[in-house]
Amino acid sequence: MLWATRGGDGWLWVAAGLGILQFGGEERYAALSAAGMSAGIGMALYLTLKPALRRERPCAIEPHIWATLLPPDQFSFPSGHSIVAFGVAFPLASFYPPMTGALLFAAVSIAVSRMILGMHFLSDVIVGSAMGSLIGWAVCRLFV
Repeated sequence: MLWATRGGDGWLWVAAGLGILQFGGEERYAALSAAGMSAGIGMALYLTLKPALRRERPCAIEPHIWATLLPPDQFSFPSGHSIVAFGVAFPLASFYPPMTGALLFAAVSIAVSRMILGMHFLSDVIVGSAMGSLIGWAVCRLFV
């Protein structure tokens, strides 16, 4: 789960983007633009919502037994990792349907890892995943 959550820190999406730049065919620029725009909108949204809603993280309420991971910020709702994971996975899957399984596996793994590591509540992850999917879908409509 630590690897999944670290992948959600951004390096996994950068690696995927580099792979798409090299092997993504004619659609690569549209696909990366859609994924990048979706991630940017998602980040702006969670950076605005978290300080406004001020929900404490589970690890702040009850310290986790084995996870020594420090949260990237103070607040929990919604899960920014989940927003970005689904916000990137959705447009890329729309442009590259054969990658859908791997992209959804990565997004779900990132989202679940946030709960297992005590960073988020289930509702944080569900709402973040839904927001990211909706943003990804809406942005993808601009490019398809």
